[in-house]
Amino acid sequence: MRDLIKVFKALSDPNRIRILKMLEAGPLCVCEITEVLELAPSTVSKHLSLLRDVNFILDKKDGKWVYYELNKTDGAQFIAELLPLIRKWLPEDEVILSDRQKVKIVERNSCTV
Repeated sequence: MRDLIKVFKALSDPNRIRILKMLEAGPLCVCEITEVLELAPSTVSKHLSLLRDVNFILDKKDGKWVYYELNKTDGAQFIAELLPLIRKWLPEDEVILSDRQKVKIVERNSCTV
């Protein structure tokens, strides 16, 4: 039961839902997520850490960049069942739609984070 509670706690923050919805489009680095959310890098890193700890996301290092992506292969049973549901949720939400547009125009190489 503890694992399930951790998963739902990870989903209990709007910014973490926004991150999961952003990552549906593909891998992103911390600076891209930071620019879209308009939060401090340390705050975004904490959110990413919580999502990674329950296996919602994976991180991959590539040179100076660390990319985060949805965990489509290595998740616990809860994650494998929840990710497809999350993908269906909030299709018309204004914040989610705005985030999707921002992700498309964020320039990784011009990030200041």
